[in-house]
Amino acid sequence: MIKNISHIGIAVKDLTETIQFLEEAFALKPAKVVEQQAMRLAFIPVGDSEIELIEPTDPKHSISKFIERRGEGIHHISLEVEEIEKVLEKLKKQKIKLIDEKPRIGAHGVKIAFIDPESAKGITIELCEANQ
Repeated sequence: MIKNISHIGIAVKDLTETIQFLEEAFALKPAKVVEQQAMRLAFIPVGDSEIELIEPTDPKHSISKFIERRGEGIHHISLEVEEIEKVLEKLKKQKIKLIDEKPRIGAHGVKIAFIDPESAKGITIELCEANQ
């Protein structure tokens, strides 16, 4: 079912400062920085995976609320799967609560869906469909 860790999503208050820190401390540089859906996102390759930095641009955005409650830090882990619709159906049959019952297109241009952290031991898990 799980092919790979696609990325680790990290909520940040200031994308520019966080990028600067990662560049200076670890020589990690973003491959791409985009703005969409009231967020600024930076995608930083690390081996076969990525770090996804997420800065909310709207104080009402769920990432803003996350930072208010928990502070900056790991927001989610994204797991790469094949046939995301089948995975979601299996999880529904197991009574696992889903945030997204049907996949939607995410920042990477692939199908994604989130599992409710209440059903995943407090971990926000994003599923993303493997690039075919």
